[in-house]
Amino acid sequence: MNIAILSRGEALYSTKSLLNAGEARNHTMEVLDPSYCNLTVENEKAVLYFQNELVDDLHAIIPRIGASNTYFGTNVVRHFEAMGIFTVASSEGISNSRDKWTCFQILAKYQIPVPRTVYASFFEFEEQLKTFNGKPIIIKLLEGTHGEGVILTESPQNALATIETLNAAGVKFLLQEYIEEANGADIRAIVVDGVVVAAMKRKCKSGDFRSNLHRGGTSETISLSPTEEKIAIKAAKAMNLGFCGVDILQSKNGPLVLEINSTPGLEGIENTSGRNVSKSVIGFIERNKK
Repeated sequence: MNIAILSRGEALYSTKSLLNAGEARNHTMEVLDPSYCNLTVENEKAVLYFQNELVDDLHAIIPRIGASNTYFGTNVVRHFEAMGIFTVASSEGISNSRDKWTCFQILAKYQIPVPRTVYASFFEFEEQLKTFNGKPIIIKLLEGTHGEGVILTESPQNALATIETLNAAGVKFLLQEYIEEANGADIRAIVVDGVVVAAMKRKCKSGDFRSNLHRGGTSETISLSPTEEKIAIKAAKAMNLGFCGVDILQSKNGPLVLEINSTPGLEGIENTSGRNVSKSVIGFIERNKK
């Protein structure tokens, strides 16, 4: 098959891992930078050109859409969908996962447990803060990756000062309960085609509360409990993502989904778990293109 990876970084670990996995299965692999895709609708059909060359021979795509390119990148994926090309992550799923509040609304629809989260209202800041009963509060921008745009406030007073600053800047954000018993750790589960193919536990570095490996966090392999595995699979399905990362917090009330990543990095999870996630992604495509 002819498979394209939509990526702006051909030298990135994840892109190279997917390329190698596809080539090992004798597929013709290529990398297309979404920034150089020209989208047109002509003669009642969606048509796509890459650097002025017509793209009409692909069987499947693997989107690796960065957060800074969400809007146009998602449009590229949607265009391929309109052309009848199989994608391991839907344009709808990518778009919905990038907006944290939209993601939580969808998870709530399917009764998937998440930390208590409030969409911040300009007129009700102080009243909303009271509902957290003086406990630490996480403030999150609606969009952000690698732990960026996430602030831990120790008191309602600190939270209010931060909120007022964000509001003055016209930034939209969420208020979320801080799960203290998680001790700065979370679980990253990779779901491919309705199956958890790899998982790891991430722990924040000293002095931080964010467990992202990009921020110096550490990781170790972990076996998910049946409940954690079930929630990860259910969350991926709810978001309409055939390939994604599901971040889970271990709380005293059971596992809570913290975030869905439609373009999960593969270096940390493959090196930690010893699992070839890229091979699973290629297998997913093969099963759906028989």
